[in-house]
Amino acid sequence: MSEVQSFRDLRVYQQLKDLHFELHKESLQFPKFELYELGSQIRRASNAAPAIVAEGWGSRHTNIYLEAINRSLGEIRETQHHLDVARENNYITAERFAQMDESYNQCGRMLERLYEVLGQWRGSTRTTNSVRENTAEYVAGDTSDWRTAMDMTLKMMEEFK
Repeated sequence: MSEVQSFRDLRVYQQLKDLHFELHKESLQFPKFELYELGSQIRRASNAAPAIVAEGWGSRHTNIYLEAINRSLGEIRETQHHLDVARENNYITAERFAQMDESYNQCGRMLERLYEVLGQWRGSTRTTNSVRENTAEYVAGDTSDWRTAMDMTLKMMEEFK
């Protein structure tokens, strides 16, 4: 396994981008009246999935990257919906539908795993070489146990009244 230095190194990004190009070509074969309706929607959704992964990679905040992965999963599901419609309208064959649907499911599983791994770093700031945990600036004193933290929260809430 090689080191990931860019979003372009992520296998899920590569597969989503390749799927977009495949689906783009496929959508150009839809009936002419669908080129700017279903065809346009399926092209935009399939392009958004890898684009959002790339966009999220650029964030230094892990929570924002996690949200990007979640949005990319949404774009995958939207693309699959458009594939359903294309299949039901006989714009693509059942075999081609099954291939593409499974490829998108595989990418979804990859993104779910990436989300799970990055979730361990929730609330952190990413840099090129390290991850730094953020601490809440409003925390003062010992918060080693739940009761102390709750007491401090109640005290602060009283101050805001």
